[in-house]
Amino acid sequence: MVEDLLFRFREHLKVLNRSPATVKAYACHTKEFLDALDIRDVKKITTPMIETWIRGLWDYRNGLGKPYATGTVCLKIRSVKRFFEFLESANIIFINPAEFIKEPQKKTRIKPVLTSGEVKRILDQPNLGTLTGIRDRTVLEVLYSTGIRLNELCSLTIYDADLTGGMLRITKGKGSKDRVVPLGRHAVKFLREYIAKVRPRFSQKNRTSRYLFMDYLGNPVSKAVVSIMIRKCRKAAKIKSQVTAHTFRHTFATVLVKNGADIRAVQKMLGHSDIKTTQVYIRSLGLDIKKEHSKTHPRKRDKETLRSSRPRIEMVRGHYERRSV
Repeated sequence: MVEDLLFRFREHLKVLNRSPATVKAYACHTKEFLDALDIRDVKKITTPMIETWIRGLWDYRNGLGKPYATGTVCLKIRSVKRFFEFLESANIIFINPAEFIKEPQKKTRIKPVLTSGEVKRILDQPNLGTLTGIRDRTVLEVLYSTGIRLNELCSLTIYDADLTGGMLRITKGKGSKDRVVPLGRHAVKFLREYIAKVRPRFSQKNRTSRYLFMDYLGNPVSKAVVSIMIRKCRKAAKIKSQVTAHTFRHTFATVLVKNGADIRAVQKMLGHSDIKTTQVYIRSLGLDIKKEHSKTHPRKRDKETLRSSRPRIEMVRGHYERRSV
């Protein structure tokens, strides 16, 4: 029965258009939960049982003595909550024991960003005298110009780049959502060069492929290849902090917000479904909210003097006393 429910749960998630990674993670964590309780009848699972299981997650230690990260615990709890929500919606259970179970509070980490100087040093590392070097520089320019995710970059096709309009189409990004993001002029310039002179050479062994970024064998460039390239460029640029494709994404968003971009526009470009996710970049800037309010609010800049606009408390008091007599 449990195996059948897990199968139906996976199919339910697919109907909701969840990503393959989400379907796999939710199903695996739910199976771990059911195996830990060792109960074949889900109707017998109670809220105290779930709470006991959660306490065990905090006590867990792997072979190296390391506990689960808070994000991992949250994912496991979320998986179980979605499972019981499915059971309730399918009328398999009538009372959801996980309804009032809450995910633990996650600490908001300040995401690392690159300075403009560090970005330039990394961009200057690929050897533009080689075909691979031109491709790698183009990849870096696109990541910094658009803030797209690594898997989105590797999934791009030649039909997704509108060089005339300076736009890039992201098809089935995270959450299977499509969006369009602007391309900066430097990214457009390198994309023109790459598509005209490099990609035709790379695609000679695989003429049918429509992927935008390819290796010299005509295969779509992999996430591992891009990650290794970024790591090599970071070392060559003598940058000590860790740099990944996601670092370019954080830097892209932070720069836009810092320069006054509308937070809703940044949300659309990043493909965030929740504005709270985008607001992390505002907090990561460490902006002095009090100073920003003083500098930008119109009443703070009003020329009206304090004396002329001071409340006349004595008049109010006199008027009140006359009426109360």
